[in-house]
Order: sequence, then C-alpha cells, then structure tokens
Amino acid sequence: MLAVVVILVLSLGLYWLWERSDRKQEDVAEQVVADLSGMGELVAASLSPRIDPSRCIGSGACIQACPEKNVIGLIGGVAKLVNPLACVGHGVCEAGCPVDAIKLVYGTRTRGVELPRIGPNFETNREGVYIIGELGGMGLIRNAARQGKKAADHVITGSPEHQQPARRGSAGAHDAIVVGAGPAGIAATLRLMQAGLDVQLLEREGFGGTILHYPRGKVVMTGTLDMPLYGKVRKKVMLKEALVELWEDIRAKTEPPLHVGQQVEALSLDPDGMWRVTATGGSFRAANVLLALGVRGAPRKLGVPGEELSKVAYTLLEPDAFQGQHVLVVGGGNSAVETALALSDAGCCRSVSVSYRKRTFARCRGDNRARIERALRMNAIRGYLATEVEAISGDAVTLRHADTDACEQIENDAVIVQIGGTPPADLLRTLGIEIVTKYGEA
Repeated sequence: MLAVVVILVLSLGLYWLWERSDRKQEDVAEQVVADLSGMGELVAASLSPRIDPSRCIGSGACIQACPEKNVIGLIGGVAKLVNPLACVGHGVCEAGCPVDAIKLVYGTRTRGVELPRIGPNFETNREGVYIIGELGGMGLIRNAARQGKKAADHVITGSPEHQQPARRGSAGAHDAIVVGAGPAGIAATLRLMQAGLDVQLLEREGFGGTILHYPRGKVVMTGTLDMPLYGKVRKKVMLKEALVELWEDIRAKTEPPLHVGQQVEALSLDPDGMWRVTATGGSFRAANVLLALGVRGAPRKLGVPGEELSKVAYTLLEPDAFQGQHVLVVGGGNSAVETALALSDAGCCRSVSVSYRKRTFARCRGDNRARIERALRMNAIRGYLATEVEAISGDAVTLRHADTDACEQIENDAVIVQIGGTPPADLLRTLGIEIVTKYGEA
C-alpha cells in the first residue's frame, strides 16, 4: 500500500512540474506575441511554417525541433508561429511534426513575399540567367549549396530533352559569371570549375556571404555539405566562427577566381548573345550568369556629405576593428540595435552611440528593445533619438534634431549605417526577370 501511495505522490509531483513548465513556456510565447504586436503583420523572409490548428495535438515536437529561439510557441495547447522575424526557413519543424500539421509556405494570405519565377533547374525567363540561394527563397546553407550545384549542372549540360544546347562563352566572354560568394555561389563556382568551365566569381563584400554578418557565437545549421573540389563536411551544427574558418579553408584549397568589391549594377544582353554584367569594378561578359545575391540587397545610403569617407561602413564584422574609437550606429531596426549592443558588449570602443529618426525602437523585437533601452538608461550606449545625420566629417558627425531643427556635432571616428537595403527584386525587375508574389503558398 505504501508503494502505491509513493508512486501516486511521485506521479502527481511530476504532473505538477510538467504543468508548471508548460505554463511557463506558454507565458513566454504570449510575451513574444505581445512584444511584436505593435509591428503589424509580420512575414518571414524565407519559408515559414503554416500550422493547421485543427490537426495540431500540442505535442511541442515542432518547438523542440526548431534550432532558433521562440519562433513557434504553444498557446492554448496549440502550436503557433509567434515570431516570423526569427524564422530563417530551416524547415525542421515540418519534419518534426508527428501529425503533419505544418506546411512550409512563403508569405501569408494577406502579405506576400516576392520571388523570381524560376524553373526546376533555377533558370529564369531569361535564357542563361539563373537565380540560386536565399534570393530564390531557400536560405538553408545545405539547400543553397545544392541549388548552386544543380544550376551549375544545367549550365554544364544544357537541356538535351528540350533541345537546348549548353551555352558557352565566345569572343572573349567567360562561360559563366557567378554573382555572390555565399554557400550557393561558392558551390556553383566550384562545380563549374570541376567541369573545366571558365568561370568568374563576383562578390560585394567577402567570401562566405551573409554568414560573415552573423554575431559571434551564433549557432548555424549546416547539415552535411558536399562541396565540389573539396569534399563532404559532416557537421549538422556549427558556430559562426567555425563556418567562417571552413569557407576560408575551402577558398585556400580550391582557389576560386574571386573578385571582391564588385557591386552588380546592371545586366544586359550583347548583340552576340553574351550577357554583360556591369559592376562597380568594371564589366564582365559571359554566356551564363548565376545570381546568388541573397535577400539583403544593396545597403541603403544616407545621401549626406561625407558618406563616401572610408570611416563609413554598412555592416559589422568584428567589434575589435573599432578598438578605441567613438562609433555611431545609424538606424533603429533589429540590425542596428544588435550592432550597437555587440559593440557595447565587446567593451573595445571609447563610446557607442545610436542615431535614430524615431523616438522609440518600436520596430525591434521585444528582447532587443528591452536590451537597448536598458543600455541607454545605464549610459552604456548614448542615444540620439529623433535625429538624422546631416553631415559626416573626418572626426565628427553632425546630427539634426527633429524637435528643434537644431544641429549638434558629436565626436566620431566611425559610422555604421544600417537603415535597410534596396530589395533585390527591384534589381531583378530592371533585368527583365519575372517576379511572382507568394501569398501563403507552398
């Protein structure tokens, strides 16, 4: 009898602990929803889960499967996409659901996501022009690499079944130009090199793509990568630093024909049928162009005197580069706030300041908003809210206050501008590439 009582007590205790944990998780999910409620309807940049509440059994398997934090939460015993901004399209929630209650889609029924129309081999409506990687709507590293290889295979073979021969460079043109050195662009370039084609890789910033802009210590999901000319990398989870080291090792061992500092400005078709890519460093001709541009697009600029100075940057790679400097971050979104916090946390700057044209950080996620507001209260970061940059000079920045229209000059050694970017879809339209809008579609 005593044994039965003990078992009953233990069972009740375990049930109470489970209920308490479940209630705490639901509280967190509800808080995330409340934090984001002021931002209107939010849409993930890539694939995101659409959850059928009539099928969901509230097991939480999708939450456990997701490698990101607080993307999906249980509310009222039913799974819900609570933070679309944090969803990067891993898709493991769909595989983890035991009752097939999740489908991966682009956009929502009321807010669409613009994507280029591409065929099964990632060729667009312009023959010889391909789109791969994030810009095609699939941001996973392993999937982006697979896309790059598949598009490269089509460049190599053409489409014999459709009587479409492989396009090759003529009159001094390359066989292919790859734009963007992220996972998709790297994989495509290496596959084309492996086949003996004449290929050039153009990149705006650095070898590795968007990953270079991740904060220190961020966990990235890779899965097994199979990179041509390099081999397989069997690590499902890596930190940002390890992945950057991997890219550098790939670059050292394969020696791709990389041209850094090339911002693509135009794409046109020459009379001989070759594509001409016009970039900041000149023009390049090729029979095929593979665009692996990512979703960030070209950074939006301030358009003020002094912005051309070398002290002005648009991304933060490593805080140590700003050792002992007075740094001003311009912007009030998540990227700008995270940059300011990273610089402050590193403790390497003489001062960190933020200039934002609005009075509050209403467009930030709740956790970021709480952290930046706390940093401002503690004077760890200097806040210049309701201001706009008027001019930048060698040792100062002039800010204009919205309230009084008065200007203030602050001491400054470096400026990091993070006010968004020009959507790549705009560039694609100018290239004659067809764009479709997905409204909650698979």
